[in-house]
Amino acid sequence: MPQANPQPRLVDAPRLARARARARLDRAGFLHHEATLELQERLIDVNRRFTRPAVVTPFPEVWGALVPGAHIVAPDEVLALEAGAHDLVVHAMALHWADDPVGQVVQCRRALQPDGLFLSVAFGGETLTELRQALAEAEVETLGGLSPRVAPMAEIRDMGALLQRAGLALPVADRLPKTVTYANAFALMADLRAMGETNALADRHRAPAPRRLFLRMAEIYATRFPAKDDPARIRATFELVFLSGWAPHESQQKPLRPGAAKARLADALGTQEFDETALPVLHPTDD
Repeated sequence: MPQANPQPRLVDAPRLARARARARLDRAGFLHHEATLELQERLIDVNRRFTRPAVVTPFPEVWGALVPGAHIVAPDEVLALEAGAHDLVVHAMALHWADDPVGQVVQCRRALQPDGLFLSVAFGGETLTELRQALAEAEVETLGGLSPRVAPMAEIRDMGALLQRAGLALPVADRLPKTVTYANAFALMADLRAMGETNALADRHRAPAPRRLFLRMAEIYATRFPAKDDPARIRATFELVFLSGWAPHESQQKPLRPGAAKARLADALGTQEFDETALPVLHPTDD
């Protein structure tokens, strides 16, 4: 029986697929390159040999080489992953476009063997903050209102919460901010097209935007967000958020029960412990 109120769609999936198909990561894949290097270092730190890896990504030409022999699948609504089949699942540069990010991580969790590792990298909420502000100001000024033009990417605390909601153990979320400079806003937008990261929001305006909107946006951008080392250029912020968690296993570390500690924190810090249950000392002048 269909739902009376189906969940609204954030993403126009066919348009996103077309944007990704036209991507030229050989020209603008520097953020993917940065992300792959970071994940390779994390895999080295884990110091484990993975024999049944899988990678979820819309860009197999970039991410297929992250782990040799990995099973590569597209970030579809239903992932082509077999339950309990993998000791490593990497979700690469796609979670920020997911209509159901919780569902994506849950499916990755189900595909893991016990004590299998989940890793993810995606754009976080600080990405393109300058472009968002310049577009919003220009659109209000030239068109008298706002419309969805940049995807609402999640903050790191919200992305980290996905790990716990998916039932992953030892969850960790961290971020890598990157500042990139461009000649102007149009050079930035050209790079976004080459990355496959153009506007694919379901609620976007379907009519082409007037040229004056983007000309004004470029003026506002150049005035408000010049590059620090070269005021003739503009700066753009990108935030990569990395997630990691493990499929639960009895061999993993467990948190201590409350009161199970064998040493007092106050002793380690060389200070006096405050007893919240103690009654306050009354001075003779107190009422």
